[in-house]
Amino acid sequence: MAARVAAGSGGDEAPPLLDDLMPWSVRPLRTGRAWVTAPDASSLRARWDLLAGAEGAEQERLFAPSRSRTPLAPAAALPGRATGTSAFARDPGPYPDPVRILHGPFDEQWLIPDQRLLDAARPELWRVADGHQLFAVEHGYVPRDAGPALSVSALLPDGHSPAGRPGRVRPLYRRPGGLEPNLAPGLSGLLAARYGQPVTAESVLAWSLATARPSPAGPLVPLPADGALWAEGVALGEELLRVQLRGARGGERPRLPGGRRPYVRAAIPPRPDALSYDAGDEALVIGEGRISPVPVGAWDFRVCGVRMLELWFGRRTAPGEGLAAVGPRGWPRERTSELLELITVLALLDGLGPRQEALRAALEGADTLTRSGLYAAGVLPVPGPARRPASVLDHQEEGPEGQFALL
Repeated sequence: MAARVAAGSGGDEAPPLLDDLMPWSVRPLRTGRAWVTAPDASSLRARWDLLAGAEGAEQERLFAPSRSRTPLAPAAALPGRATGTSAFARDPGPYPDPVRILHGPFDEQWLIPDQRLLDAARPELWRVADGHQLFAVEHGYVPRDAGPALSVSALLPDGHSPAGRPGRVRPLYRRPGGLEPNLAPGLSGLLAARYGQPVTAESVLAWSLATARPSPAGPLVPLPADGALWAEGVALGEELLRVQLRGARGGERPRLPGGRRPYVRAAIPPRPDALSYDAGDEALVIGEGRISPVPVGAWDFRVCGVRMLELWFGRRTAPGEGLAAVGPRGWPRERTSELLELITVLALLDGLGPRQEALRAALEGADTLTRSGLYAAGVLPVPGPARRPASVLDHQEEGPEGQFALL
């Protein structure tokens, strides 16, 4: 059943939700304490050493206990991670190598992968995180927000939302090794028959990245009846995907054309206290430091109404409390490199914005497949098992106090 794109977010005549297309989702991670993540890995090691060396009330204060986690509570090892499982206060165990994660949209940080330190680590995400996996991250709904509805990461995302209610994390595959696409049963076959071309999990993800728009019920993803429009959107989504993956899975790191690449024009001071934008010079002003050229679209790139560059800077300069205050004394050189890459990513995404707007305008006047059409084709309702994690264990996982977990 085809229809014009519906403006609302509810009802069977509306476009399908991302939840209809990629039915298995996981709630965002809940760390419970700020000190378990950091922009640099060395800070995490210093924090761990301080915590492990403390005792009694001092260790409890540094730990920042919650109802879910205290220094006296054992916990299972995260899938694929060799960490202690006894109570931290009794036996911290060896320091686990930190892992690179996506802390909210576009902010790559480090995390201590020890479930004893995390209120809700979402082990089901760790079980399927490998070199084949991609994660679609919903940004949550903020009224009148014109920013993107979702982003994609090859890193394990924590799903943190800059503002508003957090969205869900949707792995592209339900099993390790890129096996069992997280798509509604029958969806690929239905779309392939309509478009006269194969429809894969990655093409559905690329299309969603290019066309999804926020709604109170979750991202809406209109599906066109026209195969040429689908191919155009998939191609655009693949470009957006390449930029957001930042060289992961064998791709190239994002780069702007010569003459538009940002450079440090004045050195960033060791402790910059302010961030601003000089529109006349297209310069990002960081204390007494300057980076240019920085397109206004990169400076003003927002998710959930929050400027990404301001959020990134604030997370690295705001004073922390307790263990979260342990960090580098100055402004590390690698931090400048990361900032230059973030500016590049945001500039490239903003540059693709006009094509996204044109595609959405074309969809407004196009015949599309609505939720009622998916019901008529038997794709909806999604069977219950497709919304639950797959049983992926082909090995034993260590539970609390060294016992083996069964799944």
